[in-house]
Amino acid sequence: MQRFSASLLLILGLLTGVAQAGGTLRIGLNEDPDALDPARGGSFVGRVVFAAVCDKLVDTDPNNDIVPQLATAWRWSPDNLALTLTLRSGVIFQDGEKLDAESVKANLERYRSAPESVRKGELKPVASVEIVDPQTVVLHLSRPYAPLLTVLADRAGMMMSPKAMARLGGANIANELPCAGPFKLTERVAQDRIVVDSFPGYWDAASIKLDRIVYQPIPDTSVRLVNLRAGQLDMAERLGATDAAAVKKDPKLRLIAQPALAYETMGFNLAGNSPLKNPLVREALEASIDRGVINQVVMDGQFIPSNQFEAPGSRYWNAARPSPPRDLARAKALLRQAGVPHPVFTLTVGNEPVVQQVGQVIQSLAAEAGFDIKLRALEANAMIAAAKAGEYDAVMAIWSGRADPDGNVQIWLASDGFLNWGKYSNPRFDDLLTQARGTTEVAARQALYRDLSDVYLADRPHLVLYHMQWLWGLSERVTGFVPTPDGLIRVRGVELR
Repeated sequence: MQRFSASLLLILGLLTGVAQAGGTLRIGLNEDPDALDPARGGSFVGRVVFAAVCDKLVDTDPNNDIVPQLATAWRWSPDNLALTLTLRSGVIFQDGEKLDAESVKANLERYRSAPESVRKGELKPVASVEIVDPQTVVLHLSRPYAPLLTVLADRAGMMMSPKAMARLGGANIANELPCAGPFKLTERVAQDRIVVDSFPGYWDAASIKLDRIVYQPIPDTSVRLVNLRAGQLDMAERLGATDAAAVKKDPKLRLIAQPALAYETMGFNLAGNSPLKNPLVREALEASIDRGVINQVVMDGQFIPSNQFEAPGSRYWNAARPSPPRDLARAKALLRQAGVPHPVFTLTVGNEPVVQQVGQVIQSLAAEAGFDIKLRALEANAMIAAAKAGEYDAVMAIWSGRADPDGNVQIWLASDGFLNWGKYSNPRFDDLLTQARGTTEVAARQALYRDLSDVYLADRPHLVLYHMQWLWGLSERVTGFVPTPDGLIRVRGVELR
């Protein structure tokens, strides 16, 4: 009788679509991640996998607010030169070791100083890490740095077992990834799959409804969609914009769209020899293009035309400076004023079809004003190498975006920004950036970042073209997924029906 009742309940659950505990969630990724080590990783899809395996000191929510994770509370000192973190009690790493202040210090010191760490720049303002007691650490800063909390909500805030790190050595951490998240790394086959299994010792195990997640890198968006429609995937991240309509029409699928922190920008080499060194030519180029046309033609209207590093309508967006309309007459007049009626330059783009199409639309629009743009498509790593070497006139680049505005703008435009390939330098910009980093008051920071946007919108060292929308395709079996502007897949509460 008990066996019959259990079977009947299972059948009823299947018929009514009730979510069942457990199961394997299969996710199609846009590419294969790089090293699965928070100290070394730099890829967006790596962050997608980390979201299931490696809890951070703090996290961000759908409103881009900082929320607790491994730290339950934090406070700034009155001079903003010290950040005190209170750690969550009862947390264990996936090797059974306890999380405490000693382990937090060991992780932060590795990120700050290990030869293999690429997080050094993110934590550069941290002068020392003080252990107050087993549940309290203080980060002492050499200068005020308000973006620090957002830094700790990313890879630099991911905590791993110091004992396991010592056993593995820096080069081998990616083989096990001994974190404190809800899932533990089980298997990785390069270019094929990443398998993670639920960790029963997780501090918030009640919120985890899945037994296993399998991530499958499938770079071709059309192939990802085919696999999703065939039931070989339960979820696909970053669908192509032109695939959105097909997903909407399929009764077995759901489309979830979320305005993104991510954006596409066109940067200029101000140290080069192209006509783009002339600010009037850059102004004319902006007047010759139409961001709305780019969005409609290439992205099927799914993305968000934008001219700022902050998304339209977001907390730090400058509402007084929306995307300007196309003005061909003004573009031609500016080129005549510059003495360059037919400027010639090369636009370097990645070899992805969508970005090449964006380049072609820009090429066509600008030609009507007198520009002669040559397109050069390079593989992603080759494109970055050329940009770092200054071997470009203009280059298209994407940034996945950060919740704090500092992480969206300083990388490109600060005099010491690590992606300032074009050698832009404006003392006014750097001064405003320093002021914005020095206060934790949101209203004060909003005013400063708006002033800062006035500077770069006038100088035009970059032309931001659009902010993306994250587009996820989900099987009807998947419930409980909550989208966030950073595009990560957080698995708390996700279930399979």
